Amino acid sequence: MADIERPDSGSGEPPLVVDLDRTLTPADISLEAFVRFARARPINVFVLLIWLLRGRSFAKAMVARRSPCDPAKLIVRPELAAMITDARAQGRQVILASGSHRRNVERIARSTGLFDAVIGSSGKANLKGAAKLGRLRSMLDDDRFDYVGDDRVDTPIWNAARNAYTVRYSPGTRVQRLVPQQSVPMAVLKSLRPHQWAKNALVFVPLATAGLIADLRAAAAALLAAILFSAVASAIYQINDILDLDADRAHAKKRHRPLAAGIVSLPMAIAVAAILLITAFITAILLLPLPFLVALGAYLVLTLAYSLRLKAVMTLDVIALGCLYTLRIIAGAAAIGVAVSFWLLVFSLFFFLSLGYLKRYTELAFAIDPTRLLSGRGYVGSDIEVVGIAGISAGMVSVLVMALYISDMRTTGIYAAPDMLWGIVLGLLYWINRVWMMARRGEVDGDPVAFALRDRR
Repeated sequence: MADIERPDSGSGEPPLVVDLDRTLTPADISLEAFVRFARARPINVFVLLIWLLRGRSFAKAMVARRSPCDPAKLIVRPELAAMITDARAQGRQVILASGSHRRNVERIARSTGLFDAVIGSSGKANLKGAAKLGRLRSMLDDDRFDYVGDDRVDTPIWNAARNAYTVRYSPGTRVQRLVPQQSVPMAVLKSLRPHQWAKNALVFVPLATAGLIADLRAAAAALLAAILFSAVASAIYQINDILDLDADRAHAKKRHRPLAAGIVSLPMAIAVAAILLITAFITAILLLPLPFLVALGAYLVLTLAYSLRLKAVMTLDVIALGCLYTLRIIAGAAAIGVAVSFWLLVFSLFFFLSLGYLKRYTELAFAIDPTRLLSGRGYVGSDIEVVGIAGISAGMVSVLVMALYISDMRTTGIYAAPDMLWGIVLGLLYWINRVWMMARRGEVDGDPVAFALRDRR
């Protein structure tokens, strides 16, 4: 399959020309190829920058050779598939026209079997907007064609088309919308995962244990710290969605996430992540103590390490999760300028280690093939019993640490009635055993912290 060469439609009807990126599929083929290439090795980031200096067309060509897209991982919009099928039934020629490199465009066209010809960029020509229209006009017998696009850059082609269609951006009433319009701001908000911000309530723990809840200045500092952690966490979720696009599109539930579904564009996700990170760290520099800034930076580095590598390393992944939760407590203490308790840190590490194992346990419980490696993780399905034992044991150790802490407090005089703290031990024993029992029954789905927030008991 090559660039079209004056196609002839036996039906007398003009060709149907369909854009690829974010039109036929929610994916942005070229940008996602850049991300995959840069993610493979750190040095590739600098290589990609050098290629981009030589021109976007050159960079597309080089990356298409080294990081080709996998058509099997792409989602084809059902509305477009139906439209193309109808056009072919009428004897019309259907052309896939894209600014992505021709290698990838041809690969996708062959895989779908929906197209008669393709137009794609080369190492010398980036076919977008007017350049794509020029190529179309030079290849067609006449100027008649119908066009389906998605972006402002398609406006010249829409203006030249007999019938114009869009799946996203619309420049006017002449362009017919093929899919329902969706709210981009609401999709961006959803991609920030605001329900996950509840985890950052851990920042307030040192405020409570230090007896400073009534101190307005300390409370304000802790609140600001929680907000900044939420901003960084949301930025990391954006980065995770960018890095895991292929895996998310292959997942039954995650394929509906705003970025995977194409509601939020890849450039927008990158911009949102950058804005959140820059704002959070500038605010921390200006308004909070240096130790908090260090803790926030450590959280960012460890989270990125977890996303890029550690989450695929058996056992080290759950240790990293436990450390990430504990870092929130350390940051909360740094924000209000108090020393964090050794007992609190040890308790936190083991308690959240238990929840980390619980997260892996629930993933393994739903694994289809117990002999195969869990997707993106370092476990096989048969590890589930060991994971369960390790998780329950870590939970019991956290309860033991709490008991030893209470015993130690009896001699310090910090608490007027330290024996009342034993109620916490009993509550922890009940809940840890309960949540693991619920997981064994398959009633804990996904994030155990989210389950805890929904669990009335």
